[in-house]
Amino acid sequence: MNQDLLGNIYNDFFGPGSGGDGKPPVFDDPNKEKEIKERVEKDFKNEKDSSGVNGPELSFGDEGKSAPDKNPDILSGEKKHYQDADEALREARALFNSTHFAKNITEGNDTGALTPQNDQTPQSGAPQMQMATSAPVEPKPQEPETDPMDDLNALIGLASIKHDVKELTDFAKVQKLRKDEGMKAVPVSLHLVFTGNPGTGKTTVARIISRIYKQIGVLSKGQLVEVDRSGLVAGYVGQTALKTQEKINEALGGVLFIDEAYSLSQENDAFGQEAIDTILKAMEDHRDDLVVIVAGYTEPMEKFINSNPGLKSRFNKYIEFPDYSIDELEAIFNMNCKKYEYEVEEDTAKHIREMITARKLERTENFANAREVRNLFEEIVTNQARRIAEIESPTADDIRLIKSEDLMEKTEDETKKDEGPAEETAENKEAAETTNESVETEVPEETAADVESASEAEDVQNEESASDSSELEDVLPEELADDSDGGSEEEDHQDSGDSDLATE
Repeated sequence: MNQDLLGNIYNDFFGPGSGGDGKPPVFDDPNKEKEIKERVEKDFKNEKDSSGVNGPELSFGDEGKSAPDKNPDILSGEKKHYQDADEALREARALFNSTHFAKNITEGNDTGALTPQNDQTPQSGAPQMQMATSAPVEPKPQEPETDPMDDLNALIGLASIKHDVKELTDFAKVQKLRKDEGMKAVPVSLHLVFTGNPGTGKTTVARIISRIYKQIGVLSKGQLVEVDRSGLVAGYVGQTALKTQEKINEALGGVLFIDEAYSLSQENDAFGQEAIDTILKAMEDHRDDLVVIVAGYTEPMEKFINSNPGLKSRFNKYIEFPDYSIDELEAIFNMNCKKYEYEVEEDTAKHIREMITARKLERTENFANAREVRNLFEEIVTNQARRIAEIESPTADDIRLIKSEDLMEKTEDETKKDEGPAEETAENKEAAETTNESVETEVPEETAADVESASEAEDVQNEESASDSSELEDVLPEELADDSDGGSEEEDHQDSGDSDLATE
């Protein structure tokens, strides 16, 4: 059977008006409807009379192996009809079960009819059937899981932090073993305080610690939930505790990392205090499956911990993150280049080191460390992309290489200069000619009177300067003489004063 026939059979059995949809069947010809009803009633009456009240047992298709001997003509006809229908239904069911169907709401067909999607064009008059052959969703490839201690040791610098984390991990691991063996374990607080400037690796180390704690069995999940004040404090009274509790529930089995935690402890701040109280309660209720790490600048974090006795008793382990050295910052830049497959020329590498040094010296306070180097790397890569975009057919080496010209961003004037003078259009030429003509016409408009007045003013100025010079010559000798007389008078007065003092 082809799809047209199967579609018609499907509609006959299950389509509107067929009776298979739970509604009474609908007939186009009233006389035929009457005839069918009379025949059905007659057949039912004959079967009832011949086999009792409940009627004969009839089987469908191949399953019908036995049938009553009474009314053989009627029964044989019905068996034939049943077998034909059963065969058609089997084929239709096999076809429809092998594919999925969806509503066809494509352009020009929003009636909900079913149309095939397997490149089979339906014939005219046949019901449209659409097979929703949805493509299987490929799972995202998961990154291979690495050992967290190896990841910690692979970090650039942070020698003291690595030592502290290793020491804390060993102690927690041994206490866990003692507890598993039924021995008494020494109670230890796993909550930590991270202090230091931005970009020193606090969040990265916190994420590694959560994985280490999961690896040794201290935590059940090992996830890291990072929040700050905005993620804990709400805008209305009573909502802060609920918002903070949501983050705590999310972090259960892992680490709750609170960045800039000192912002929760401010003067006359009821909302921040509510968040602190909620966190302290959770640390007590879930001491075996929740680790809280607070981080921020060194001095504000010390004030924050000392401001609350509950915080001071629970956070007794400090880890200070020092600033990176120039060599370590340069190594971080090179690590980014290697990670994203860039190469740096030898001379360019020297200039990059100079730029890192200059930025570190300019921003001695609150230097962003690795974050600053990351920003520098992004600036240089952006400049390199702008340069490569101007090359017609760049090679793989061109795309990979970072040159000295990529270190400085071109200004608009330099860009225009590189592009060269733009070609003058007809309108520009016309405007220039018009300007020149207007200038030429304005120059002859100067009158002779203006020229004469200018010369007269110049003569008067010369005469005045000459008279001033002569007067100065006459006055100077007199002033000099007066100065000499005044000087002698002052000397005489001084001498007389000295003699009077001697007499006394």
